[in-house]
Amino acid sequence: MTRSILILYGSYRRDRQGIKLARWLVDAINDRGDRAELIDAQAVGLPMLDRMYKEYPKGEAPPAMEELAGKIRAADGFLFVTGEYNWGPQPGLKNLTDHFLEEWFWRPAAIACYSAGPWSGVRAMMGWRDILGEMGMAVTSSILPVGRIGGAFDADGRPAGEDGARLEKAFPRFADDLGWWIDAAKAQRARQAPPY
Repeated sequence: MTRSILILYGSYRRDRQGIKLARWLVDAINDRGDRAELIDAQAVGLPMLDRMYKEYPKGEAPPAMEELAGKIRAADGFLFVTGEYNWGPQPGLKNLTDHFLEEWFWRPAAIACYSAGPWSGVRAMMGWRDILGEMGMAVTSSILPVGRIGGAFDADGRPAGEDGARLEKAFPRFADDLGWWIDAAKAQRARQAPPY
């Protein structure tokens, strides 16, 4: 059974390094037989949150927001790729996510995190885990941390060096965890409607 997974990324920086991780994850998920799509906050281009999707009258949300709402509702699970900005998650990813609420409910989410230094973005991940749980997602216990992101990939976007090797070694368990929770959530939704 093919799973539909959205991979959400939120850096707006000029020399984005995490985009290499996000793109690699799309390929790695697709290579496992699932269907992954990258949602790049910069490419979607939603404004700073003024109105949530649900606050627009039906059919009046901006086209990019309407399209993304449909993709979120259709997804089986989510993979958030977050860099660490001053010990917290990227504002671009948070802004993108905050435009929606009920659309996220009752599906699993996993977190891949990164930073320029050796801490691998885990401080941002810890805050992000609480945010996603509050937004109605079941967050997996496995994380995928990547330290020294600038050297973790070669010029062609393939994992490189010690940090790239750690990523490749950790990925299968991380992906298995997300896949298990996606299957469990789908089975439960088929048996019983969510309580709200």
